[in-house]
Amino acid sequence: MGPRVDAVLSDEALPARTSVVVIGGGIIGVSTALFLAEKGIPVVLCEKGRIGAEQSSRNWGWTRVMGRDPKEIPLGLESLKLWRRMNEITGAETGFRQCGIVYTCDTAKEVADYEAWLEHARAFQLDSRLLAPDEIEGVLPGAARKFAGALHTPSDGRAEPAKAAPAIAEAARARGAVILTACAVRGIETKAGAVCGVVTERGSIGCDSVVLAGGAWSRLFCGNMDLNLPTLKILGSVMRTEPLAGAPEVSAGGSDYAFRKRLDGGYTVVRRNASVAEIVPDSFRLMPDFMPALVRQWKELRLRVGGRFMTEWNVPKSWAMDQPSPFEQVRVLDPAPNGRLIEQGRDNLARAFPAFANMRVAESWGGLIDVTPDGVPVISPVAAMPGFFLATGFSGHGFGIGPGAGKMMADMVAGDPSVIDPTPYRFARFARM
Repeated sequence: MGPRVDAVLSDEALPARTSVVVIGGGIIGVSTALFLAEKGIPVVLCEKGRIGAEQSSRNWGWTRVMGRDPKEIPLGLESLKLWRRMNEITGAETGFRQCGIVYTCDTAKEVADYEAWLEHARAFQLDSRLLAPDEIEGVLPGAARKFAGALHTPSDGRAEPAKAAPAIAEAARARGAVILTACAVRGIETKAGAVCGVVTERGSIGCDSVVLAGGAWSRLFCGNMDLNLPTLKILGSVMRTEPLAGAPEVSAGGSDYAFRKRLDGGYTVVRRNASVAEIVPDSFRLMPDFMPALVRQWKELRLRVGGRFMTEWNVPKSWAMDQPSPFEQVRVLDPAPNGRLIEQGRDNLARAFPAFANMRVAESWGGLIDVTPDGVPVISPVAAMPGFFLATGFSGHGFGIGPGAGKMMADMVAGDPSVIDPTPYRFARFARM
């Protein structure tokens, strides 16, 4: 099972009508609902399972701008502003701490790559800077490994994935949103080609707009509407330790390890730069879209053929709205972690930082991450269906940039100006010629 997530009880009544329905109760969906509710816009959030039970509680818990694609930096900056106020906004403990993040470098090439990134980042006036080898100990103490340099961003932070999405959902409800769990949306109803409602397993809800924030499920949902959303899933494997004294406060990642401190005094640990990409039927359907990314990231991916191929082969690709949907058959995606990568992450970290040598593994889990061909999310209206919006494909970055993405989507749905240029996130960029 995945990590234990703070429980969010469902509202009982299914509204006959609202203004906006948000599909998906992860960090993106609950943030969208919160900022719509803050605008006084009636909103209903429908989650097929439990709030934050999938990748929104299974990620590393980093809230960073450092190292992001330049297209995502504005979202990261807006999100950090919100993360710093998130306990105040929600009236709850979301775990945010501005601890800073460090990327250590084993080679001169890695240092040069971060120098190149800094050139892109200068326009945003970030506090990121390169550390010389003799400066690293002052920021990231206790290393036994000799590093060629490091990239440090003091303003980056961390939060608690198992707490954040539930807290934001409750804050949205306190502002008037309706939160429905164990309530899958089977499809969207239209009138004259535009959104006019949704059909859930519990009945219909009339609405003017729908936001799909379905994470790894979004491609399947769109396929039933004859929309080709080019996303694939990769498996992330994460572990947490028992409370551990003497290890760094700052979060850090190297070529083959990453960690961040948790509120309980333990650490979340991963094998960085290694994810499993299971070969599934969509791998072949989307090969033209993903081939450039596969070439770029070949060393980071572990291609596998396993049981997931037949699992996805057997999932219905279309269904009638008066019949149970695939979203009712599997409420929570709960894949097993890759044990080998968990062990590698633990061992690599212990060798790099002796303070972790006696760490005790308390729990490990897997999570399926929805990725786009360019690694940048889709936050966009869908021109073919007025009133339908996508907020998905966050490619493993959703937790950190989720609050900013939710605020941006709320502005988009409301027709209000946004501080973030939506152009890099438009759905139309994936249209095949």
